[in-house]
Amino acid sequence: MPKGRHVPTVASARLTSELRNRRERAGMSQEAVAEEMGWDGSKLYRIENDKSRILQRDVNRLLKLYGVEGEEAEAILELARLAREPDWWHQYSGAIPEWFQVYVVLEAAASHVLGYESELVPGILQTEAYARAIMRTAPAPGADEEIEDKVKVRATRQTRLSEPGAPQVWLVLNEATIRRVVGGRAVMGEQLEHLVKLARLRNVTLQVLPFEVGEHSAMHGSFSLLKFPGPNNPDKVYLEQHTGGLYIQKPADVEWYSLIFDHLRARALGPDQTVEMFRALAADLR
Repeated sequence: MPKGRHVPTVASARLTSELRNRRERAGMSQEAVAEEMGWDGSKLYRIENDKSRILQRDVNRLLKLYGVEGEEAEAILELARLAREPDWWHQYSGAIPEWFQVYVVLEAAASHVLGYESELVPGILQTEAYARAIMRTAPAPGADEEIEDKVKVRATRQTRLSEPGAPQVWLVLNEATIRRVVGGRAVMGEQLEHLVKLARLRNVTLQVLPFEVGEHSAMHGSFSLLKFPGPNNPDKVYLEQHTGGLYIQKPADVEWYSLIFDHLRARALGPDQTVEMFRALAADLR
């Protein structure tokens, strides 16, 4: 990781959201704040979008400018302190593209992770063998050590599903994701059996959208819908591509994807039927 480069953390995401909210409550524009602080016009934009680190003393100055005092100010200053401490995935930062590090931060802070996957089992549900097989399909997959670091990242993300404070996860999988044999029959069979185990978690709901439904509202592709607690962090939609990711948080657009997700889960197999399909396909692969 290049020295001095800002890497977002869960705490920094919360901090920037809180600072943006306090500025808006104070009725100040980014331009007005930048002028008061003696900053370049783009600096506050980068801070509020978690693209640049902020010093503790500057957080203190902003809070005074916004009229934030007492326990409220102390709580935000504590967030600023925590934002300087690296999250668990920083030890693997060389294995995670910078654009995906932002998603890992958001996923860790989300209260709900909803989504649709059209081609492969989502990363947060993958076994290590399945993940390796997927990663080796890249035109330049990298050295084995790099692949193993990426596998560890996915495995660690998955452990959070059974920890206190874990998000509610509800995913709809196109039938193609579980019928395509990835990594061979043994690897795919293990992956299907793993999905059965994950589906038993109280905070995880899995559904399969069967081929028989025909055309559907998400035929344009996969998406993740991340919901966050409290009013200061807007919900976001994440669209992943081979070399980057797109984040959408315009309320009307997020609502559109929420409606698409509601249509999908209404047409998909129920959770119990889905688990039975996992079991049947796993048995066929033995």
